[in-house]
Amino acid sequence: MTDGLGLGDAYSATIERIKTQGGDKSRLGMAALMWISHAERPLRAGELCHALGVEVGPRNCNADNVPSMPTLVSCCRGLITVDKDTSASTVRLIHFTLQEYLSARPDIFDRPHSAMAEICLTYLNSEPIKALSADPFPDIPGAPLLEYCSLYWGAHAKRELSHYGRSLALELFQEYDGPGHISTELLLDEEGILEFWDCGTGFPFSGLHCASFFGIVGVVAALIEMEWYDANQGDSLGYTPLSWAARNGHEEVVRMLLGREEVNPDKPDDCGLTPLSYAAQGGHEGVVKMLLGREEVSPDKPDHGGQTPLSHAAQGGHEGVVKILLGREEVSPDKPDDGGTTPLSHAAAGGHEAVVKMLLGREEVNPDKLAVSGRTPLSNAASGGHGEIVKILLRREEVNPEKPDSDGRTPFSYAGQYGSEEVIKILLRRGEVKPDKPDNLGRTALSYAAEFGREGTVKILLGLKEVNPNRPDNNGRTPLMRAAMWGHRRVVALLRPHKTVTQSAI
Repeated sequence: MTDGLGLGDAYSATIERIKTQGGDKSRLGMAALMWISHAERPLRAGELCHALGVEVGPRNCNADNVPSMPTLVSCCRGLITVDKDTSASTVRLIHFTLQEYLSARPDIFDRPHSAMAEICLTYLNSEPIKALSADPFPDIPGAPLLEYCSLYWGAHAKRELSHYGRSLALELFQEYDGPGHISTELLLDEEGILEFWDCGTGFPFSGLHCASFFGIVGVVAALIEMEWYDANQGDSLGYTPLSWAARNGHEEVVRMLLGREEVNPDKPDDCGLTPLSYAAQGGHEGVVKMLLGREEVSPDKPDHGGQTPLSHAAQGGHEGVVKILLGREEVSPDKPDDGGTTPLSHAAAGGHEAVVKMLLGREEVNPDKLAVSGRTPLSNAASGGHGEIVKILLRREEVNPEKPDSDGRTPFSYAGQYGSEEVIKILLRRGEVKPDKPDNLGRTALSYAAEFGREGTVKILLGLKEVNPNRPDNNGRTPLMRAAMWGHRRVVALLRPHKTVTQSAI
């Protein structure tokens, strides 16, 4: 594309000018282009400047090495710009075609991911950063590159890692196994599990757990040969290295760990999730197949919430994994979790049409099964506004379109609340559906639609002769009152003409 637009030659000429600047200008210009084009996410100006100020090797960061942003813009000869429209002042390439140009010419930069991994690891191993290890909430503005290095050094290392980079990683892991390192807290916080970390009973997040998390094959291989690493050890939440690798779909690491006699391929964590559960949850078909190849692995083992690997896969809409698991005789396709929610209900709630069809193809699956809450797959589909799934379920004779849950709410009631006009219309085609049916609180679909400001749904409901627009709930509140309470002026305008003289002024 860039060559066709005549941009390829222009980019080549500009990059050549960057290189011929010589000295620090050339180095900074090319390094800035490398970082921006190979970063795992858009870089903030402070991050880029500090990344280019890191000298690989020394353990003390020299602030004098950090270039200014105007200097970098100048060194790049107009190929980068700072997007000041965002509060973070993101740095980007001047045009998307430049990214295409650089991606099509891998020889422009020498092993970029390896170089970036070395810089990240040098930064994390520096004395100022290690000094933050005991503080769970460091001064991030004082260490602008800390977040990026903590979250993405492993992603770069997985793509390319030099021998020196590996030694830097092993040096970092000595901190993991000793006093701990702030980078692990940032990483686990990003994963959304740091808040549960103190609740665990296992050992801390080790270097082997981290290398398995990122899927860095060479580092994992080196660590499992070291006598002090237990390849089957759970961390503070019971996650084994195998669990981390399976969770993130790192097939080579999973294969390596499964080759160790001491590794239990079905070991659950503190929440009862096994490596297979995590692989199913993430939709990692290759890992699922590897784990199911082991006799010790139970393909239908529930976690502490009662969810099986099939339930997790259905909830995530992972068709390939669902198909694999349904091919196992031990797997029950209609097994509910502790809340009574079946794989079908999970799939219906998520709008996963293909998975719904697969599950309904099994005779054992009850398409109208109630959860503990009394909600059916149809109610879940209606709540999510998944019209096609509602149609599929309504084709089954067993499905009752008016079946209430434990709160007396029908699928139509949920469709009203969540504003799915398509689902409302589909359900209205069924003669059994009563559009003004109140739940246990005396509230109707119109009441919920009014409260949540669903203007289109309110219009449809007001056009039905069966619907009483002034019907009060058990607290005496009408749909008009609900809309007014929540400030939905357009809905109030629709309902006001229907107000009766018995209603209080609004």
